[in-house]
Order: sequence, then structure tokens, then C-alpha cells
Amino acid sequence: MIRTQISLREEEYAAAKEEAARLGISLAELLRRSLRRELPAAGRPPWMRYAGMVESGDPRSSQRIDEIVYGHKS
Repeated sequence: MIRTQISLREEEYAAAKEEAARLGISLAELLRRSLRRELPAAGRPPWMRYAGMVESGDPRSSQRIDEIVYGHKS
């Protein structure tokens, strides 16, 4: 693993810390997951970038798949 440093606005940092706490993960893990969602999937169909990444902790997440995958309800 490579260690790096980024600069965030105060409101971005606060929002990211709050979301990480809500999910029960570290800020670093939240940022890694965010990057994985945004980076192109090398050599795989675009939909495969979501395979195995949904770890919402919500037992009803399959009923909310549009919110989880697209960030909003269709």
C-alpha cells in the first residue's frame, strides 16, 4: 500500500468523517471505496466495478439497489 496526502476543504473533511463514522469504517477506507467507484474498471465491463463492493451493512440493501449503485432512487 502507498501512503499519500490530500487536501480537503473543511466541509468536505467533516462530511467524509461523518459518513465514515456512519458506516463504521475509517476515513481512509471511505476514500479508498470512493476511488474504486470512480476509477474505470480495467478490462472489465463497466457494471463489474460494483461487483463485491456493496458493504452497506443494511440487510434490506437489495431492496435499495438503485440508491446504493446510483446514489438515488429511480
